[in-house]
Amino acid sequence: MAATARRLKRARRALAWAIGALALVVVLVAVAGWIGSSIPRNSGWDEPASGVEIMVETNGVHTALILPLVTPDKDWRGDFPAGDVARPDLPYTHVSVSWGERGVFLNTPTWWDLRPSTVLRIIGFGGDGLLHIAHYVRPAPSADARLITLTQGQYRRLVAQIERSLPTGPRIRYPGYGSQDVFYEAPGRYTAANTCNQWTSDTLAHAGVRTGWWTPFAGGVMKWVPEPDA
Repeated sequence: MAATARRLKRARRALAWAIGALALVVVLVAVAGWIGSSIPRNSGWDEPASGVEIMVETNGVHTALILPLVTPDKDWRGDFPAGDVARPDLPYTHVSVSWGERGVFLNTPTWWDLRPSTVLRIIGFGGDGLLHIAHYVRPAPSADARLITLTQGQYRRLVAQIERSLPTGPRIRYPGYGSQDVFYEAPGRYTAANTCNQWTSDTLAHAGVRTGWWTPFAGGVMKWVPEPDA
């Protein structure tokens, strides 16, 4: 009995240490993310008075870029045809583009479905990339979908950066969460350092927009984009 009690005590102590270490890692990552996202890239950028309007959207955890479906510089209908979604008949005007981890995208229709084992797998080993494309009809600016204006040159650079995340071979797609979105196979490796939100800020930074250096969390991206006036 005494030996069993000692073993249980050691097991509880080891579990407590493991939980404490995990909590410390979470805190350190959160602090590092706050610091990294507060260091600006393209600090001298000034938003132009006119140009191509895009939006940066968030659901509080994940960020995406909302782009006009057709401009003189880019027609996204060839890359993301409406025929790939369940409702191809709507008069779409914009596409929402984001990149993320394949397992998370396909297996977590809501954040309540995200398993701790999935998070630990990503932290330890990473995962394959996947594009999420949603089709919108005249999306309205809001606190969760904030406008940014780019010059034509900046928009062309943003488009070129997104095109690097497009599949180079046949377009392999998976059903989305609803009737207006879809997933596509995409290059890139998702890691704790290269997250979906880092993809958003890297894409904006490539266009010349002011954003943070390391933005693993959605808040680190959105804090650089002013909310619309009430």
